[in-house]
Amino acid sequence: MSAIRQPAVAGLFYPDKPAELQQVIERLLQGAPQPATSHPKALIVPHAGYIYSGSTAAQAFATLQHQADDIRRVVLLGPSHRVGFRGIAFCSSDFFRTPLGDVPVDQSAFVAISNLPNVGMLDRAHAQEHCLEVQLPFLQMVLRDFSVVPLVVGDVDYDDVARVLEKLWGGDETLILISTDLSHYHDYDTASTLDARTCSAIEHGQPDAIGDEQACGRIPVKGLLALARRRHLQIETLALCNSGDTAGDRNRVVGYGAWAFYEPAP
Repeated sequence: MSAIRQPAVAGLFYPDKPAELQQVIERLLQGAPQPATSHPKALIVPHAGYIYSGSTAAQAFATLQHQADDIRRVVLLGPSHRVGFRGIAFCSSDFFRTPLGDVPVDQSAFVAISNLPNVGMLDRAHAQEHCLEVQLPFLQMVLRDFSVVPLVVGDVDYDDVARVLEKLWGGDETLILISTDLSHYHDYDTASTLDARTCSAIEHGQPDAIGDEQACGRIPVKGLLALARRRHLQIETLALCNSGDTAGDRNRVVGYGAWAFYEPAP
């Protein structure tokens, strides 16, 4: 019998009824501006409730619509919010379930990275974690037929993340997706200043310029930036805002951003 990771935040972060969820995502994607360029190799996308960060996330996922038939595997990394651990955690599930259906897990990817430093199997890191789950319905709406490589990142050096990404980089069939929000619970102006600093660090490929309070997913972001520098990727900012711009007050906000990474032309 297949092991299925059940949704943990359906009905909380996004609708749990399939038709409603599909309508919400369609509306968000339709509202996203058409990107000037397409075919990104990697994306950074926020992971809050759709009412807060869905419009920002949609601007990243909209870049994939011209390569929907090409992408067959999504390497998905995000930070651990509920379980403290050291390392990078895979899971033993065969599928991740959402209201839109089941997404197969590429278990062969774990075999490929299992000998790398600080990589292991830890199902409890995935059981209640929202940062990977909230990306899946968007992917299900945009892509055709794909598997996911779900990796929750704990306390680890970002060079370890870069090594995992390098191992799983693949070709046009593989998309790298980093899930992170930006600053948390500052007033609007303070958050805007912090998030602008983070945006600049990402645009300039400077992992060491991102501090602890600037992004919950800073470790996977830094790992991607380190590898992006070595691979000479072009980086484009797609969106930057916070919850004060979308569905919250401006006294205590969370920041959101979306970035696309493009491989150089052959």
